[in-house]
Amino acid sequence: MNGLDWGVLLGTQALILVYGLWSMGHQSGSENYLRARTQSGWMVGLSIMATQASAITFLSAPGLAYTQGLGFVQFYLGLPLAMILISAFILPKYYRLNVYTAYEFLESRFDGRVRRLAAFLFLTQRGLAAGLTIYAPALILSTVLNWNLIWTNLLTGLVVLAYTLSGGSKAVARTQVLQMGIILMGMGLAAWWMIRGLPEQWSIKDAWDLAALGGRTEALVWRWNWEDKYSLWTGLLGGGFLMLSYFGTDQSQVQRYLGGQSLEESRRGLALNAVFKLPMQLLILMIGVLMFAFYVIELPPVNFKYPELESVEHRSEALQRRSLAMAWQSSPEGALKDSLARVVVVSSHRLDSIRLASQALRAKAAPQEDFNDTNFIFIRYVLNHLPVGLVGLLISMVFCASMSSTSAELSALSTTTLVDFYTRDAAPKDFIESPKAMVMGRWFTLAWGFYAIGFAMVAQHLGTLIEAVNVLGSLAYGTILGIFLTAFFTQRVGSKSVLLAALVTELLVLFLFWGMEVPYLWLNMVGALAVPILSLVWEFWTLQVSSRTTSKTQFIQK
Repeated sequence: MNGLDWGVLLGTQALILVYGLWSMGHQSGSENYLRARTQSGWMVGLSIMATQASAITFLSAPGLAYTQGLGFVQFYLGLPLAMILISAFILPKYYRLNVYTAYEFLESRFDGRVRRLAAFLFLTQRGLAAGLTIYAPALILSTVLNWNLIWTNLLTGLVVLAYTLSGGSKAVARTQVLQMGIILMGMGLAAWWMIRGLPEQWSIKDAWDLAALGGRTEALVWRWNWEDKYSLWTGLLGGGFLMLSYFGTDQSQVQRYLGGQSLEESRRGLALNAVFKLPMQLLILMIGVLMFAFYVIELPPVNFKYPELESVEHRSEALQRRSLAMAWQSSPEGALKDSLARVVVVSSHRLDSIRLASQALRAKAAPQEDFNDTNFIFIRYVLNHLPVGLVGLLISMVFCASMSSTSAELSALSTTTLVDFYTRDAAPKDFIESPKAMVMGRWFTLAWGFYAIGFAMVAQHLGTLIEAVNVLGSLAYGTILGIFLTAFFTQRVGSKSVLLAALVTELLVLFLFWGMEVPYLWLNMVGALAVPILSLVWEFWTLQVSSRTTSKTQFIQK
């Protein structure tokens, strides 16, 4: 990066910081810090999208599409239906109870133990996820500046933490709108430059057809196979339950739409997310598909994380694939073009195999190193092929995404700790409405920030970041959603039954993931259904035992 790139990077970040400080100056009291009901529907929608679209999304998703294709988009297929269900059933209950956190509702239905269990599950997995969102921009800085990754994690985490501490819920929501604008502009410019970098005689259709020959354009897998990580069914069922839990019970999202001016404005924000989130994610993945076509013409390294590594076999095959692709593109429709297309397919598969074999061989020789390069593919393209100035903007985009999502996560972690634990169990009455609540909230933000930074230190061993963050969520989201579904749709289940069912379900989910290696999206459906079913079974069994005991006692008395 040269001076202009640094100027663009620092200038955009300074703009966001000044705007955030200005927003902080327009908020007062714990109400605004924890939940400011001042946002219009479109601001709620953009804030929700910015919270979910972290730096991980913009770093890892194009790389995932480059290596595996568009299949990951199926992860989001259940999102529109989840938004409808949340708007119809969940959101009105939150507004009616006037809650600060989603978990307050559980105590009104069950008791404090159930509320604390759900809050604890959220805090555990979301704190780890915040570590991944800190790790993502640190990965960029360490790559760009050749810094030590551990120290870069610490520096990046402290910067994001300081930014988060400067404001509360209202300031976070306002700055997310500005950040989302920079993010969308950066991704659009990256796609435009990628298309511009294709040979002059190539059209976008040529590039897309070439990516199709490499197996990168299949967006939907229709077959039913529970072992498929991404398919139409895992997306609609497993992904649907995950989205319902994430947007309906995860405080980092609940806090965003509870900031709406009214119930209707919050519903408009969810509707905006339902309409635009899936297309936005598809466009991000399509950038990775175009990048695959770009790297057919521009020879790719054998490893994007360590571009200095060389492989004679890989380079030879890449040269041959480029020659075949150029011949295929220039050939008229007919038998020759079809024949060349088949050879390009074979060459692409062979190149993928060489690349994976090289990673495995190097990992075996140096087991302490992580040679998975999916997270580095897009940033390597940015650094090597974008013009001066645009590099700084794209890196600023990643930092914007990181700050918007991490600040929302830390704010939610702080709010949940303050409201569901400290205020409920240790604070005096009406503490939540006093100025001291905002001070305590910032202390909790600081504590969770260091927790996240600690996890960021070891995140490099978790593989593809966009999958890792969703795996972490899937280990708890199903159980949390199951508790809420039991609360919403059962009338006679007591707190003891749902508490036991939730604990058993969480153990089951962990066993299925680590013991049986069940694809992670299914864990959300298992958890969501197991809790209410086990709760009903336990409640029925308890009533039967109680009834038999009562009858026996009455018989003895007679």
